[in-house]
Formats: sequence, C-alpha cells, structure tokens
Amino acid sequence: MKQCDEILDRTLHLTDLMAEIADLGDGAREDVGCGVLYGFLRDSAYKLRKMVEEEIAAHVRKSGMGGKRARKV
Repeated sequence: MKQCDEILDRTLHLTDLMAEIADLGDGAREDVGCGVLYGFLRDSAYKLRKMVEEEIAAHVRKSGMGGKRARKV
C-alpha cells in the first residue's frame, strides 16, 4: 500500500476515535461547555471523514482499481 493511502486509512481511523471520544464525553459531561466541545469534536469527525472518503475515492479512480480498495485499520 502506498504511504499516502496508508495515511488516509490512519486518518479514517482517527475519525472513528474522534466520534467515540465525543460520545463518551457527551455522556459524562457535567456542563454546557463540555457539550459544546464534544459536539464540535463529533461534527469535526464527520466532516473530516467525508473529506477522507472523497480522497480515497479519488485515489481509487486514479489507480483504476474500480472501487476495490481494502481498508486497513
């Protein structure tokens, strides 16, 4: 796997962790400030995931793999 694709996979994994932390933090929060923080983290995770998925799709199209790219986590 090319290094650029490996880094995209790692970034995709990071978005999973960001969403998980946001869920855990939101469940344990004690004030509104934390709610805002974890809402921001969750929103950022979704936006970043969308960008990464689009970039992965572009790499697949460029490589001519026809959408057959295994995700390594």
